[in-house]
Formats: sequence, C-alpha cells, structure tokens
Amino acid sequence: MSSPETGPASADASAAPDEILPVVAPQLRALRRRASLTLEAAARTAGLSAAHLSRLETGQRQPSLPVLLALARIYGTTVSELLGETVAGRDAVVRAADMEPTAAGGWTYWPAGAPGRGMQALRVHVPHGSQGDIVRVHPGEEWLYVLKGRMRLRLGDTTHRLAPGDSAHFDSLTPHRIAAQDADGVELLFVHTLLQSPTATLCLGPITGEMP
Repeated sequence: MSSPETGPASADASAAPDEILPVVAPQLRALRRRASLTLEAAARTAGLSAAHLSRLETGQRQPSLPVLLALARIYGTTVSELLGETVAGRDAVVRAADMEPTAAGGWTYWPAGAPGRGMQALRVHVPHGSQGDIVRVHPGEEWLYVLKGRMRLRLGDTTHRLAPGDSAHFDSLTPHRIAAQDADGVELLFVHTLLQSPTATLCLGPITGEMP
C-alpha cells in the first residue's frame, strides 16, 4: 500500500477544473452520510486520505473510475448513482442510445445495466498508459471480456495477455490490475458484484515498476 497521499488519488490530481464531474461531489457526500460513515472512516476503507476524499466531495478533484468503484462498493451503491445518473424503472433491456459515455480518470465507460441490481455491468475503454499501476483488492468477483485491442491482466504474481474474444473471471480478493497493451487502448465488457454493505473493503495503490 502506498501512503494516503500517494495512492490512487495521485492519478487524478492534475485534473483541470472544467473536467470535474459537477454532480459527483454532492452525491459522494450524500451517499457517504446515507451509509453512516464519517469522512475519516470512508477514506480509510477506500485507501484514500481524508483530505483527498474531502476534496472529491467539494468538487476540487475529479475521481478516477477505480476510486468511484471503490466508493460505490463501500457505500453499497453503483457508479451510476454516484454520478447522479438515473434509469427509469428496472428494465431488463438497456438500449445503446441510452448508454451515455462518462469519462473518469482517463477511462471512458458506458453503463450496460440498470441500477439496483446485485452486480454492475459496464463497457469500458482504457487508454494506453492509464492507471496500469493501480492494484485493486476487494471482496466479490469480476468478469471481463475483451471487445477490441489487447490488454495485460495481472492476477497476483501472474500476468495474462488477452486479445479480442478472450475473457477472465476471477475472485477479486486476488490483487489485480489491468493495462492496455496497444496504443489505441482496449475496450472491454466489465461485470463486478456489488456488496450491499458499507463495511465492504477495497484497497487501491500503485505498484512500482512496469507490468511484465
């Protein structure tokens, strides 16, 4: 684990003010309070400093997608709700025209499922060189399927190279990180379980050195 000030927060510290997602800040604060968590407790569980989480809640910093995923799990909600997005009803079908892209920390993602479910589905584009050093560890499972481009998936001490059509399904308590192998990035389908509990834990932090 890195120190609180040099963890995942550092990946988005240079975000310009006009890049900040305007709706995220009040949602982050409201959902933390709904989960009955103090600023310090939520930040500690997410691997952030309290000062950095405070800056996210006041709109002074833009959260990266891994940070949004961390906070969504901790607050027992979805990234879509953190961003203030609403989907009418709980329809089984999500139309392509309704999938609005959202940028977060260099990643672009499109919600591919409705909120209020036991898992969250996203279509994600990961640019080359973006957040490839962030390691995630959290309860639950993840499944991903490569649509376009090639990627490297690090699971524990093993690195896997995935091409279009390849998929991975793993226990997300295994330390893991992904990185795009091609200059154009990688596009993938991503599904993860949502633990509806404010006590769910997640650890984020950079690892030094290049992914093999």
